[in-house]
Amino acid sequence: MRMRMSTSHCAIIAAIAAFFLAASASGQAAERLPPFKDDLFSTQNVLETSNGGSLDVIEYDEMRDINGRDQIPQKRAQQKYVSLGIRKQQSDETLQLGGQRLDVTRVGQSSGAAFTVIFVHGRNGDRRLGANDYSFGGNFNRLKNLVAGNGGVYYSPSVKSFDSDGVAAIEGLIRYVSKQSPGKPLILACASMGSQVCWGISRDPDSAKRLKGMVILSGVADPDFAKSPFFKARLPLWFAHGSRDPVYEATDQQTLFEKLLKAGYPTHFTLYQTGNHGTPIRMIDWRRTLNWILGS
Repeated sequence: MRMRMSTSHCAIIAAIAAFFLAASASGQAAERLPPFKDDLFSTQNVLETSNGGSLDVIEYDEMRDINGRDQIPQKRAQQKYVSLGIRKQQSDETLQLGGQRLDVTRVGQSSGAAFTVIFVHGRNGDRRLGANDYSFGGNFNRLKNLVAGNGGVYYSPSVKSFDSDGVAAIEGLIRYVSKQSPGKPLILACASMGSQVCWGISRDPDSAKRLKGMVILSGVADPDFAKSPFFKARLPLWFAHGSRDPVYEATDQQTLFEKLLKAGYPTHFTLYQTGNHGTPIRMIDWRRTLNWILGS
């Protein structure tokens, strides 16, 4: 004999189903980017975790993390660290952004992307640095696969200067990609001297409205960051630095991080113990970092 369910029973079942659907969606949001070579890039030895998990100290060993990872130290990663199929989605372009032209390497679809990541190089770099599959232990290749391989688009632009002109160029790129993929998350990552561009972008109200978060790798600290529209919007900010960086002191960035943390700001700091200036670019766990920003 078939039993008939009352309207109240149907409502209860529907509510339960909706709860588990929402829980599932929440879990997917927290881990938006699925694993990619995690056994090679994400199994790092955590020496210390503090501030409720907002600060972690990661062990860095040059013999293991460079010599043991590269076929040619600091020049070519071992083949297992790279997946070159992503090159099918890669192209070099020159964009006309207002009154200036910007050379970029794009990986992924130019429009309708699920999210965007822009990487700004440091001094003496250009778009080739952030698109090199084999340098820095293959970490840029992993970044390209994590982004373009999951429906996103990755841009590595050539920044000619790190002053107001360089900031204006990246502001133009931010406006461009926002129009190409409206309403989708946009993450800006800046390395070394390129961090001056990130801090400049943080002061632009229009860019702050378009950004989802920023990553600062081996960069300078901005003592006026708390006055910026980016800060006021409480957008997530991830720092990564080597403890033995001879170019920019890690303590400067850590001091800024601690001030932000005390203010209840969404921030994270990863310190690579004994790491040098280029260590964060080689060692940052891009999947963990991007998922944290996308899920914030």
